[in-house]
Amino acid sequence: MSIAKTQNTSNEDVLDLTLRPKTWGSFVGQDKTKNNVKIIVEAAKKRKDQVEHLLFYGNPGLGKTTMAYLVAQEIGADIKITSGPAIERAGDLAAILTNLEEGSVLFCDEIHRLSRTVEEYLYPAMEDFKLNLILGKGPMARVMELNLPKFTLIGATTKLASISGPLRSRFGAIFGLNFYSNEDIEQVLVRSCRILNVLAEKDALKIIAEHSRFTPRIANHLLKRVRDFSQVKNENLITKEIIEDAFLNLEIDRLGLTQSDRRLLEALVVKFNGGPVGIQTLAAATAEEEATILDIYEPYLMRIGLIARTPQGRVATKMAFEYLGVSPANLPKILF
Repeated sequence: MSIAKTQNTSNEDVLDLTLRPKTWGSFVGQDKTKNNVKIIVEAAKKRKDQVEHLLFYGNPGLGKTTMAYLVAQEIGADIKITSGPAIERAGDLAAILTNLEEGSVLFCDEIHRLSRTVEEYLYPAMEDFKLNLILGKGPMARVMELNLPKFTLIGATTKLASISGPLRSRFGAIFGLNFYSNEDIEQVLVRSCRILNVLAEKDALKIIAEHSRFTPRIANHLLKRVRDFSQVKNENLITKEIIEDAFLNLEIDRLGLTQSDRRLLEALVVKFNGGPVGIQTLAAATAEEEATILDIYEPYLMRIGLIARTPQGRVATKMAFEYLGVSPANLPKILF
């Protein structure tokens, strides 16, 4: 299986690729989704047919890209990787699709960011493996139909609702990926330690898992940062003490919150007395983009019960007040 990417990768990206599971057996977690995808792939192989187009959605770092790699590997197909923002015009889409081989897998990350114009050209490509290009303008314009090789489109998105209905309906199956348990994260870390040739105490890996925000990618990033601290201190074994020192320097607290998370909570609790407050106001108060709050900070803060959504806006829970050491006397009663 060959892999083509539309952009250059950094050393960190290469290392992430090394840690990515290469077989279904080494893919920890997401059991229901994994089993359903394996059935779809196996059935297509028995029919000697093309695997249906698949759409994966969920928070960053949960394994959407890994699923695409494993599907391609399972059917022995080439995989070409692109993203929604990279396909700006119909010509960009045509260049990608016409360079695919029979049976290839096209993985499109951030597929919700495809323009509506590009989507219109993608519909017949997904349904009939044809590309209808309009050449020229005005009365002299004509349509040229190109036959495409049969391919499987695998889309990934963090915003399922942002994908138009017509595009969603053209995927044969849609799967959501969930946050991981701490136990599954520990299994991921054990495997990563083996690949990175790192020795770590079991209790140390448990601490990393508890700070990973239930996300394998973050767990692996924390492991690599802790490994750096261990190597600088000339320690051959990652211990609880090394992790505590590393997290202190990285400003990651007992709940896995970073300085940015705490700044968001402080704004909600101190500036707005617990809310409710709209997302635009909250973004302005913290100098963060709305998308960053929605995609990066809010899902985890909601999952651990520090903030909640209401029809009026975001509100801080009693737990958030206790975490910051602020009296919740004026907290909205709906949260008690």
